[in-house]
Amino acid sequence: MKSNPILNYLAALLLYHMRILFFTILFFGILFTLTSCSNKQYQPLFEQKVAVKDTVAQKTPANTVAYRIQPQDILQIRNLQNVKYIVDEAPSTTGSTTGGTTSSGQTFQVDEDGTVALPVIGHVNVTGLTRSQAAKHIEDLYRKSLLKDPIIELKIVNLKVTILGEIKVQGNFPLVKDRTTLVEMIGEAGGLTDKANETNIEIIRGDQANPQVTVINLRNIQSINDQRAFLQNGDIIYIAQNKRAVRNENLQNLSVITQPVLLLLNTALIIFTLSHR
Repeated sequence: MKSNPILNYLAALLLYHMRILFFTILFFGILFTLTSCSNKQYQPLFEQKVAVKDTVAQKTPANTVAYRIQPQDILQIRNLQNVKYIVDEAPSTTGSTTGGTTSSGQTFQVDEDGTVALPVIGHVNVTGLTRSQAAKHIEDLYRKSLLKDPIIELKIVNLKVTILGEIKVQGNFPLVKDRTTLVEMIGEAGGLTDKANETNIEIIRGDQANPQVTVINLRNIQSINDQRAFLQNGDIIYIAQNKRAVRNENLQNLSVITQPVLLLLNTALIIFTLSHR
């Protein structure tokens, strides 16, 4: 029986295109593998002296004024002359004005009227005061009425920021001291991941109706002293993926899709080749 030249031509053409498709998919698979192997690279920080761009006007100074106490804040207060209590005697546990006792001091919640109820001296107005101002005010009141040379330590323990994205540990982190910097908070969270875009770290602050976004470039050595990088209560820090990580993720998605197709084409190519020998 004579072979049909048209069928042979079509079979050869199909075989050619299947080989082209096979090697194309194989090429992208190898490219993805090589790119993935180079994913973990050194992230240079604090090097480039370049201008930092963000959505906040550059000429507007950042609000670095110390936080002022508000109603519903929780204050941790202790007299350093007596590490257990504000006063020398343990305060009465009757009533609900004290929030509790910890090894670091007692906690007290600021009422809606702006006062906090403290042992012996009663309600003290602290709303609108900074942490240091409130500590000095309470210290003066205890000195006048009860204690000799008290040393009052006051912390606002409910202040926090939220870190999301390419960070070793995501979540909420307390602001335990005044003027906490972005770099310090990233250190608290374990540092950036290998996928992080260190040139585009966003600090989102303000209310939901008018959020402001500040972009910090950690490759810039000036970011260490950037006044905008001092964190405020309620800040959201978002660290996006770098271009390399986004590219690798896209290639990985492509690989997941093409691997079954590649296997099917490879099987079809083998069957077709054996059947036309």
